[in-house]
Amino acid sequence: MNTFGKAFSFTTFGESHGKAVGCVVDGVPAGLNIDSAFIQNELDRRRPGLNKFSTARKEGDKVEILSGVFEGLSTGTPIALVIFNEDQKSGDYESIKNLFRPGHADFTYFHKYGLRDYRGGGRSSARETAARVAAGAVAKLLLQSLHVKVQSGVCAIGEIEAKNYDFSHVAHSEIYALDSAVEEAQKALIKEVKEAHDSVGGVAMVRIEGAPKGLGEPIYYKLDALLADAMMGINGVKAVEIGEGCHASKLRGSQNNDAITQEGFVTNKSGGILGGISNGDVITCKVYFKPTPSIFLPQNTIDKEGHALTCNLKGRHDPCIAVRGSVVAESMAALVIADLLLLNMGSKLENLQKVYM
Repeated sequence: MNTFGKAFSFTTFGESHGKAVGCVVDGVPAGLNIDSAFIQNELDRRRPGLNKFSTARKEGDKVEILSGVFEGLSTGTPIALVIFNEDQKSGDYESIKNLFRPGHADFTYFHKYGLRDYRGGGRSSARETAARVAAGAVAKLLLQSLHVKVQSGVCAIGEIEAKNYDFSHVAHSEIYALDSAVEEAQKALIKEVKEAHDSVGGVAMVRIEGAPKGLGEPIYYKLDALLADAMMGINGVKAVEIGEGCHASKLRGSQNNDAITQEGFVTNKSGGILGGISNGDVITCKVYFKPTPSIFLPQNTIDKEGHALTCNLKGRHDPCIAVRGSVVAESMAALVIADLLLLNMGSKLENLQKVYM
């Protein structure tokens, strides 16, 4: 499936070394101001080649809006966005076209489809996430009109973890770090693994403020389940935590429950979600990225015929995908909230009466 969402949905298309990647966003209410500069800025945050901590692939990621917008406003019809690829070096992959790269989707794609686009992984490449960020930017414009704010940042690189989460610092950091006190150590680790032709994993934090109470469709379209679905669909993500996450399994109920007062919740171990429905508190989500599988060290593998070989990769790759991945996670969170906001409109008769009576 290449489509995500129900009321507010998007479909992506394109491959890493194809002509373009892009998306079609459906369900955008008519009359929304479609700020093309804002959409471009979101893509620039994810764009490759920004600094020494990301891949050297140089893509302008200039987005073109093909439909669904007239005189700067959404028309209520599908919004198509396209981003043309500019810096493919397909020759870097010629030597591995018949073998399976360890840690990649080469093996599974081949056995599912009987063939694969070996140039940068084709459809399985993280290049596809540029389209998700474009769709997420449209969702963010909708959320902004409703005073809902979605932010993200990097809270861990390898074992170097943030002690404080300062989302205002993220925009000033080359690696979107949340904690300036450990940022230089995190940068040094990325540099170290890059020079060693290796890679390192990391963790992104997503924070959603201003989401109203009641978002989430029990039982099979819960907010936390949908966030987990959205995040696990991002390339390289291996785990997701909502609120207290895994640590909650070590607590007692008396420690984990968020007491409620007339002023609101005393704590937020739930991550802003109870019973799969938003409770009006801040929604928090941690997203765990594995180390980039594209490393420049010899690795044992096999080819399509099952012969043992040594894999020696060429190309340009991120030493830590969690950095740019944090922007993708933020975009996916915005898409989830936009979808659930529209779905929630029909949860009460009074909502329909306000529109139709």
